[in-house]
Amino acid sequence: MVIAVTLIWFANLEYRTLVKPDEGRYAEIPREMVKSGDWTTPRLNELKYFEKPPLQYWATAVAYEVFGEHQWTSRLWAGLTGFAGIFLVWFAGLRLFGREAANYAAMLLGSSLLYVLIGHINTLDMGVTFFITLGIFALLLGQSATDEKQQRNWMVLAWVGMALAVLSKGLMGLILPGTAVLIYCALQRDLTVLKRMHWLPGLAIFLLIVAPWFYLVMKANPEFFGRFFIYEHYTRFTTKDLGRYQPWYYFVPILLSGALPWTVLMFDSVLRAWRGGERAAKTFSPERFLLIWAVFIYLFFSVSGSKLPSYLLPMFPALALLMGQRMVHIRARVLMWQLVPVIPVLLVLIVTAANIGRFADTPLQAELYPQYAVWLILGVAILLAGVLLAIWLLKRERKLIAVVLLAFSALLCAQISLSGYNTIANERSAKHIAAAIKDYVKPDIVFYSVLDYEQTLPFYLKHTFVLVQYDDEMGFGIKQEPQKAIATLAGFAQAWRAQSQALAIMPVYAYPLVQQLGIEMNIIYRDTQYIVVKKP
Repeated sequence: MVIAVTLIWFANLEYRTLVKPDEGRYAEIPREMVKSGDWTTPRLNELKYFEKPPLQYWATAVAYEVFGEHQWTSRLWAGLTGFAGIFLVWFAGLRLFGREAANYAAMLLGSSLLYVLIGHINTLDMGVTFFITLGIFALLLGQSATDEKQQRNWMVLAWVGMALAVLSKGLMGLILPGTAVLIYCALQRDLTVLKRMHWLPGLAIFLLIVAPWFYLVMKANPEFFGRFFIYEHYTRFTTKDLGRYQPWYYFVPILLSGALPWTVLMFDSVLRAWRGGERAAKTFSPERFLLIWAVFIYLFFSVSGSKLPSYLLPMFPALALLMGQRMVHIRARVLMWQLVPVIPVLLVLIVTAANIGRFADTPLQAELYPQYAVWLILGVAILLAGVLLAIWLLKRERKLIAVVLLAFSALLCAQISLSGYNTIANERSAKHIAAAIKDYVKPDIVFYSVLDYEQTLPFYLKHTFVLVQYDDEMGFGIKQEPQKAIATLAGFAQAWRAQSQALAIMPVYAYPLVQQLGIEMNIIYRDTQYIVVKKP
């Protein structure tokens, strides 16, 4: 079974085209690290980029050095940490709740739709989730240990997990677990957790892991502190400055759909953990801590000024452990009735997928969406078949087989649906543009990007751009090195005339504006979104 899951999990890392913005961005930054040899200062399009720490950049850069620059190597870190997270949940479940609960928890996590999907997309969220989970689970094992040496070792590992989480995505790797510990102590009226944190060796190993890079990057870039610690943390959380503001209920459908097909079981497990998680006043309760952690993560990001679906990911390993423990005791008939509400949800999804063309906003979407519908319908149909067969097996008291079968069908559903996205990738990827113009692109040629920045194109071309009248997320980097960009179209016209050879890419709407500049240019590529020109 492990071999089958491994094959399904890693099968499509190379198959799918990178899509913008995240996959292009997080593939390109490590590519530029490898090219420049500077592994201290992250750069995007050769501009300083301080949104996140470098651990995933380093890991991906190492993969590039060892295996080459491919789609699958750019996604390898997310895939590996997601897969390792399943085994992490299994191990923690084994030590805390027993082998049966551990087996169920691993199956449930590895088949929850949101977890599977994010585990195959090149973002930073799966990596930070793995290391935060490592820290949380090590804390649970350490606080539950009776032997002093074991307690110290587990708590040191917890500090290691938090340090690597900080290097993955910033201070959330320390602030979120730390706040959850304080909430637990307050609700349980138990301060002994703080006494067993092994502060001196823990903080020492934490600083030993985290401090070197922060010291080096601030030494090389004095502006780093304000950008990273103030803007990327305080401003990101408290304001709508990043354009990711959503209402407080934004995560409700994300959680409900992301937990499929185990959504009802999830609520059942959470309620039972709340009612039955209390132990003696001086005894640490892993169940209560897992519950507090999951609820805290949900509420924390719900009040944040910046929201994305993947922000809920750190909830899922904790929820999987609670669900695994519940699954040991739940009767087959009860689980059967918990799966019944999933049937109408999946039928609605099939109908929606069949009519996905109605959601198209552009002619290109209208052309491509029906092709994607076939994949979505197939994926959801497999999950629906799994639910129906699981219900049939549960009615006959064959709980383990039903859960295994349903977990496999959910994993296949997520992977098929994700793979099918390739049918509409041309709308959110520039791989086809790179293939069409690659013969024109030379290492020393200047390539301008006018009024836009297509995130995936630099990775496929192995070439960066000179940005023209565009900054967005690279505005900070442009302010630090303004000579690397052009602020106006008039400045672009002057630079274009000065070049013996040059290329430029621009959105279709921008081409008439550029024509008005009176510069000579020949179109070498055109589609419904972009035009690429060269100097005659």
